Amino acid sequence: MLERIFEAGLWSSRFITLLAVVFGVLGAIVLFLVASADIFKICISAYNYYFLGVHLSDFHTLVVGEIIGAVDLYLIGVVLLIFGFGIYELFISEIDVASEKGKILNITSLDQLKDKIAKVIVMVLVVNFFQRVLHTDYNGAKEMLYFAASIMGLAIGLYFLGKVGKH
Repeated sequence: MLERIFEAGLWSSRFITLLAVVFGVLGAIVLFLVASADIFKICISAYNYYFLGVHLSDFHTLVVGEIIGAVDLYLIGVVLLIFGFGIYELFISEIDVASEKGKILNITSLDQLKDKIAKVIVMVLVVNFFQRVLHTDYNGAKEMLYFAASIMGLAIGLYFLGKVGKH
């Protein structure tokens, strides 16, 4: 009897994960809104630049940097959504609506959830790397060689990450 009550309470404690689900999804929504606002500001700046003649120095680099920054925020938002959906499906219940429309994530274990999140985080790091590269000054051939080597390293890493994900 006592064991049954304890096990029921223990099993019910899984609902604490709803905090991670709710706040993860809220965080994703906030990141999507912030990134969208950043893109909207870039659109206004582009309109001003091309149609109203408001010229900014290094406008194109600024636009590319801001858009890459917004993509970075979107990707982090996706990480939070994957996390929220995965935690919900692992600890609470399958998402019935998602089952009817075909599973997007198909997460059945914490390892699968971790792998999916890790892949998106790697993409966040790649995007963040390129955003930083835009604002770097190169003072010679040696620095350009390091830059090329770092891009090659990222490409090789992404290649092997894709190979691991298929097996």
